[in-house]
Amino acid sequence: MDLPVDEWKSYVFQKWSLLPKSIQVTISTAETLSDIFLHSSLLLQPEDEMFLQNLSRGYLVEKDPNAPLFYREEGNKKFQQKDYMGATVLYSKGISHSRPHTADISLCYANRSAALFHLGQHEMCLKDIMRAQMHGYPERLQPKMMLRKAECLVTLGRRQEASQTISDLESSFAAKPTLAAAQFQILQTNLCRLKMKAQEKESLTETFPAALTKALEDMDLKGENGQVPSASSSVSLRTDPLRGRYLVATKDILPGELLVKEDAFVSVLHPGEMPPLRHLESKWDTRVTNGDLYCHRCLDHTLATVPCDGCSYAKYCSHDCMQQAWDLYHSVECSLGGLLLTLGVFCHIALRSTLVARFEDASNVIRKLCGEIRNKDTCSPERETLVQTLTCDLGGESENKGKMLEPPVPGCDLNGKYESNYNAVFHLLPHTGNHSPEHRFLCALSVSALCRRLEAASCYKPAAAVPPGSGSELDVWGVAMLKHVLQLQCNAQAITTIQHTGSKENSVTNSRQVRLATGIFPVISLLNHSCSPNTSVSFISTVATVRASQQIEKGQEILHCYGPHQSRMRAAERQQKLRSQYFFDCSCAACQNEKHSAATGPRWEAFCCRSCGALMQGDDVLICGSTSCTESVSRDHLISRLQDLQQQVGMARKLLRNDKPERAIQLLLGCQRDAQSFLSGEHSLVGEMEDDLAQAYAALGDWQKSATHLQKSLRVVEVRHGPSSVEMGHELFKLAQLFFNGQV
Repeated sequence: MDLPVDEWKSYVFQKWSLLPKSIQVTISTAETLSDIFLHSSLLLQPEDEMFLQNLSRGYLVEKDPNAPLFYREEGNKKFQQKDYMGATVLYSKGISHSRPHTADISLCYANRSAALFHLGQHEMCLKDIMRAQMHGYPERLQPKMMLRKAECLVTLGRRQEASQTISDLESSFAAKPTLAAAQFQILQTNLCRLKMKAQEKESLTETFPAALTKALEDMDLKGENGQVPSASSSVSLRTDPLRGRYLVATKDILPGELLVKEDAFVSVLHPGEMPPLRHLESKWDTRVTNGDLYCHRCLDHTLATVPCDGCSYAKYCSHDCMQQAWDLYHSVECSLGGLLLTLGVFCHIALRSTLVARFEDASNVIRKLCGEIRNKDTCSPERETLVQTLTCDLGGESENKGKMLEPPVPGCDLNGKYESNYNAVFHLLPHTGNHSPEHRFLCALSVSALCRRLEAASCYKPAAAVPPGSGSELDVWGVAMLKHVLQLQCNAQAITTIQHTGSKENSVTNSRQVRLATGIFPVISLLNHSCSPNTSVSFISTVATVRASQQIEKGQEILHCYGPHQSRMRAAERQQKLRSQYFFDCSCAACQNEKHSAATGPRWEAFCCRSCGALMQGDDVLICGSTSCTESVSRDHLISRLQDLQQQVGMARKLLRNDKPERAIQLLLGCQRDAQSFLSGEHSLVGEMEDDLAQAYAALGDWQKSATHLQKSLRVVEVRHGPSSVEMGHELFKLAQLFFNGQV
């Protein structure tokens, strides 16, 4: 997903293995990114481009004129089954394949408005009704849709607009005596009902979740930070040879304080499960992906997407978002959808970063790139001419041309300010020497192929500082894109969201954190790693917020977890992941403490003695940790018992999903009795069983018992993930649901 598809990776790696040794050595020992890019681009052959093009054709990203009817009919089936959510997504897929101002798009919008109405999404329903009319919805079908519009307005408390719509409907009925008697009677009955409802309905107030979300979005940083505008005045930027750039507290910071609020420089939505056509049984995919539910620009969740007019892939929450994306980058990306899906998210972000840079003063960056290319013996006369043209066009006095004043900290401007802009992105470290030669070749060849496609399409306009002209200007930005692709392994930030599971009928819903997109956040990239960090990161759309998760003393470093957290992995596993992805060995306090801890392992994985209940210790053979007990047992035996128990718990969850809570409770209580004989009371499976029992009792309406079991689950979650963790927040939210539903 981040990297190119497996077929292209295998193809490039084979190409690498067949290169003469001398060429491999030349690329492997290249000192700069420009060397790697220029050497690799010369090796890209027409047959390579053809192979990549064939892979790209496997993704259906163009508009297919036959698709709208298929998706509309499939949506109608879901609608008849009262699966309004499924119907909404299928109608959206039909809309994305429709051309503007056609019967296809107007019918899909109208049908989606009906599904949204049944989902209670009345504002979205009204917008779809307006879109259906704008695209030429048939006159003969208007009365039914206008009734839906009037009912939405009544429900929303917009009485004046509702009255006007009802009046228009009455006039329309009087002017259309040709309506069939049965149809007229149904419409008239609905209209009378609606008029009575309009007289009774009062205005609605804003819902709590919407108000809460708005409050979080509007929350500002505490004090201005003249050095790092996206950070609060409580932190300061420092640098040293060992830690690089990092942030420290300038005063004592309390838990919960907002430290960083930063909008992504660019972000790219993850396509989710979107296999190429050759892997599908049908030509058209009916599965729901992230791309069907989230805006491709701002990442807002939406059930009523607005499609790009040129392709079927890009979808947005509004026409405004669609236009902003088009102006910034999608006018170039639109025709490259299949290629970008083939080359992966990192290549896509690299391209988008350079496209967004066109709207900034990127002159210093261009000077650096041109300086690299000029200093190489491999430069052709044409490239030397290009470099001269670029640097001359940048302006300034003649004696200063080619010279650059370096800021005090890389990524800052000359005044020492570190902003979330392209200059800061460009100065993130690519760790070129740490990547394998094969990986560098894969990235360079992929970027070269992307540049060739851009050149052929003549759709790429360089930054304002680069004069328009020959396609060879893309070499400069090709080097920049290669740098970004390599940067992303260590600097990409997974943008996550909370997705809820369970139907509306469930009294308690589960939630899970899922990866929604990948973005570049230059300020957040300043934070160093700790396996037990003192901050937590959350997202609202494309905006990331960093908050203190514990008290941070003045002068203490602000630390962030890169993924391997002490509550989720053992030290050896964390070290292996950090070494392979981030190229360093962690020496944080959590790793140091774990080296000297007892051989019991994490408490949430610990076994207990069946005789006295003390924790078991050891490797292959476990012995009781109590000095007065001689009990011992093989680890394999306990692991086998654990697997059997997990299977039983899985059966209980299946009973819960099938609305059989009584049987699930019986099975879970038996599992609990078995667990007490060999699992620690803080074992993660013990906590999961308590959570399952809470759901089962909630399904039966026994709120008191449900809350009791959920509180026991909370204690296990706190031991594993900590009191300030996202996981703890999820469980507390469920407990609040129980208290509210049962008035406990």
